[in-house]
Amino acid sequence: MAELSIIIWAPLVGAVLVLLTRSRSSATAVAMVASLVTLAATVAVIAGFDRDAFGFQLVEAHDWLPAIGVQYKVGIDGISVLMVLLTALLTPIVIATSWLTINKRVKEYMAAMLVLETGMLGVFLALDLVLFYVFWELVLIPMYLIIGVWGGPNRVYATVKFFLFTFIGSVLMLVAILAIYFNTQTFDVQVLPDRALAESLQGWVFVAFFLAFAIKVPMFPFHTWLPDAHVEAPTGGSVILAGVLLKMGGYGFIRYVLPLTPNAVDDARIWMMALSVIAIIYGALVAMMQRDLKKLIAYSSVSHMGFVTLGIFSQEQVGVDGAIIQMFSHGLVTGALFLCVGIIYERTHTRMFSDLGGMARTMPVYAVVLAFFSLASLGLPMLSGFAGEFMVLVAAFGWQYWSGVLALTGVVLAAAYMLWMYQRVMLGQVKNVAFLRLPDMNRIEVMALAPVAALVVYVGVSPGTFVDFITNSTARIPFIY
Repeated sequence: MAELSIIIWAPLVGAVLVLLTRSRSSATAVAMVASLVTLAATVAVIAGFDRDAFGFQLVEAHDWLPAIGVQYKVGIDGISVLMVLLTALLTPIVIATSWLTINKRVKEYMAAMLVLETGMLGVFLALDLVLFYVFWELVLIPMYLIIGVWGGPNRVYATVKFFLFTFIGSVLMLVAILAIYFNTQTFDVQVLPDRALAESLQGWVFVAFFLAFAIKVPMFPFHTWLPDAHVEAPTGGSVILAGVLLKMGGYGFIRYVLPLTPNAVDDARIWMMALSVIAIIYGALVAMMQRDLKKLIAYSSVSHMGFVTLGIFSQEQVGVDGAIIQMFSHGLVTGALFLCVGIIYERTHTRMFSDLGGMARTMPVYAVVLAFFSLASLGLPMLSGFAGEFMVLVAAFGWQYWSGVLALTGVVLAAAYMLWMYQRVMLGQVKNVAFLRLPDMNRIEVMALAPVAALVVYVGVSPGTFVDFITNSTARIPFIY
């Protein structure tokens, strides 16, 4: 069985082929084919996924460094399946819309995006700690280039900050991986839960893993690299950064921190919950203060990902299930919102609220699309943003009343800043007469966002369908009760 290897390596093969092309159109076409092959293989795997099975499915294992037990080992379960689908779906969408926005070094951009996809998929599918670390580091290189080469005027500052934060976290994670190996004599993710870490070691491993994953989420106060990276990144980079890269941190908490360091998690639980609540409220309040549309969406990610960590550290299965649904929904909705920001920026060359207004008059289709994803972001029932947040809130109230009440204020604040954003951009008077002649969304933009909108509705109307993928895997996390 090589289904998962096809999913992981098809984008990398595509990246090599892209570099052999000679024109912008052929590079984009090859990149699109490679990403669609990955998406098709992912859909086939999900169609055959056994929701009633426990443990990993479609496991592939081959010796890599047998002297120390390192393997090329991959597999998929309920914790990773939605993250793989999210990655495989967003990548072709980004490639399609980048055709409209990337005009320099297109071949290199498409190759970087495909290498990035391989790295992200590898992170979610790796069942060996060393392999996981290799894919984790692989992601850093193409994202660094995407921001640094195709980013905005302050891209150098943003890329250096992004690199330093994430690299420091990666080094700490490598130390934790080595500590785990010397204590358990294995890198095998399937075997590790049965070889409990010494209680004296759990605290140190927890701290190292926590810092690595908290930076990636990013949790407060490790979030400061995110707004700069988002503002300077090209639209496609922002979509992948918010849609998938942040989820790597949440995934790491669920896959490694919860099962491997349960005692340390239990000791740190109140601090993790407090940091999560702070992130929810702080991110929402700072989003309300922004004058730049893209920065508002960036800080909203800090707030929404606070719900993810709140659910993860609630030590309730409904909270962890809700965190995974929230990660999936946030990837869809915030990825779409960054595409919407890119659409308006390409036409007006501004993201400042002071320059925008009345855009619904000239771009009615865009106005409907932005309203839809704004409502999904603020957690409107029957859309995806509601289901995950509701499950997390149930877990938070079940733990301590104060955590649920404070987290609930984040929902109220999200409604405030998203509706205020929509009012300032789409309603009122047109502030620049040149904007009266702006073209509405084109066919490529509508087709790119249509499947995302469909999934947002599907998750909102039938969240149980997606929770069914998750529950058998999260039920095996040892300390959930």
